[in-house]
Amino acid sequence: MPTSLTHIAMHVHDLAACVDFYRGYAGMRVVHERPHNSGKVTWMAEPGREKDFILVLLPGGPGREQNDYDFSHLGFAMESRDAVDAIADRARADGILVWETRDNDYPVGYYCGVRDPDGNFVEFSFGQPLGPGAEEIEFPQ
Repeated sequence: MPTSLTHIAMHVHDLAACVDFYRGYAGMRVVHERPHNSGKVTWMAEPGREKDFILVLLPGGPGREQNDYDFSHLGFAMESRDAVDAIADRARADGILVWETRDNDYPVGYYCGVRDPDGNFVEFSFGQPLGPGAEEIEFPQ
């Protein structure tokens, strides 16, 4: 039976701040909201991918204190190195840049890391065999 990864759900401490972050940094939009005991459950997706993959934000989480060397993260592909640089510059100015831009061997590519309002790390990358530009890059067989 084939399966498909459709969503990631995260309890967050400050739902409004997280929605604003993923809207502003990752270009996601709210596609569904419903009442929940301590607020509302919010589904977010990239425009045009609403039926492929969503991020579910659940209110009432404790927040996260992720160690700078813990590479657990959500990953977003960007259309260019310049786009990654722009995110890094913005995050640096906002005081939330945790990994300066760096260029690693295939399949990692060029990336930076940003801390979301709940404390989760979010990677913005270019040159991975996933997302924009991936048509030009293939996993080795």
